[in-house]
Amino acid sequence: QVQLKESGGGLVQAGGSLRLSCVASGDTLDRNGMGWFRQAPGKEFEFVATITANGDWTYYADSVQGRFTISRDNAKNTVYLQMNSLKLEDTAVYYCAGRQSLSISFYVGAGDYENWGQGTQVIVSS
Repeated sequence: QVQLKESGGGLVQAGGSLRLSCVASGDTLDRNGMGWFRQAPGKEFEFVATITANGDWTYYADSVQGRFTISRDNAKNTVYLQMNSLKLEDTAVYYCAGRQSLSISFYVGAGDYENWGQGTQVIVSS
């Protein structure tokens, strides 16, 4: 089973950037569709972005489209979330998730994923 660990969170001013990383251990990621989700205090768990196993296809929530970029380096067993033009409402705990799939389908529901990291906190300040 794949174990996932996120890093890269922190405190950033509005308009700034952060890059989150999700490193896998226990297995390779190259057969996994990967996603990022987030949960802000008092709000529902929210899909952010997803990428297919081969990295050719990506899909984003409307709230982050054009500002966030998901990517992966299967040789490094790592998935990234580049977050630019951060807003106060991007403050949340960000989670990496994986699902064994070589499909080009996009998985946007939390229940679609089998493996989860423990999350990394992102705080955007004014």
